Amino acid sequence: MVDFGAVFAGKPVLITGGLGFIGSNLAHRLVELGAVVTIVDALFPDCGGNWFNIAGIEDRVEVHVLDIQDEAALGRLVREKAFLFNLAGRVSHLDSMRNPYADLESNVRGHLSVLEACRRHNPEVKIVHAGTRQVYGRPCYLPVDESHPPNPVDINGVNKLAGELYHIVYHRAYGLRTASLRLTNTYGPRMWVRDSRLTFIGWWIRRVVEGQELEIFGDGRQIRDFNYVDDVVEALLLAAANPVAEGQIYNLGGEPISLLDLARLLVEVNGGGSYRLVPFPPERNRIDIGDFCGDSTRIRDQLGWRPRVSLREGLARTLAYYREYHRYYW
Repeated sequence: MVDFGAVFAGKPVLITGGLGFIGSNLAHRLVELGAVVTIVDALFPDCGGNWFNIAGIEDRVEVHVLDIQDEAALGRLVREKAFLFNLAGRVSHLDSMRNPYADLESNVRGHLSVLEACRRHNPEVKIVHAGTRQVYGRPCYLPVDESHPPNPVDINGVNKLAGELYHIVYHRAYGLRTASLRLTNTYGPRMWVRDSRLTFIGWWIRRVVEGQELEIFGDGRQIRDFNYVDDVVEALLLAAANPVAEGQIYNLGGEPISLLDLARLLVEVNGGGSYRLVPFPPERNRIDIGDFCGDSTRIRDQLGWRPRVSLREGLARTLAYYREYHRYYW
């Protein structure tokens, strides 16, 4: 059992994308642990950044609104930081197909800027990068382990893979202390729920809270796995705290469930609701990955990570959050 208080208390930490979903939950946890937290976020429209995400800790964190491509500003901010959680970037698969250059700039050029700032100004900082299972594309086998060949089906997956590999190359070539986590479907409080561009489960949460019908594309048999955001934060902290993680890539994975069964569970936990099957929109069908579930054996064995929040409990917590705070997210 890692004593995170001993690792992070009093330590200067930088979180890129810190006003977004995962970054803000991480910021809350680090503040709780006594870390000195600095947040960087570009607050691009429709990318998930939200000032309300740091409500309750806003006077205990330092926030800089800037693009991670601003290498000069970033160079000043990375100095003397002990840890850097690199969570910035674009995550919408559909948006990447409509505007590939914006996705390229954020997820490739932006991460090169972060790494160059660290190489030049603080090569000792520990860097944890948030990658994605989208790099695998349509799986050849399940569950998907880290040896599975990457085969992205969309531009976001290509750019995310490039950004991740830059982190690994900077470890091998320059000795930077980097690690990357390939996240699966993360859900929980503070996620984007305005539409389904960034996360379909966030949109489902909103629909069920509003008493609207859920739409399931196809036959609903597609398999996905999910991680509650607190468990993802735990994995990020473990990767930062353990030197074994340096130069490594880790999958996160949850319990597999079909989308139809997920809809049924969400309606049950909510205490009511409805759903129906609808045809796949062509633009989504072209980049759908089919069934997916990740094998998290490596991070379990090397870092001791275990998901602790069941899907039922996580959905209950998430629904409760948006019932109370929906006016800040709709």
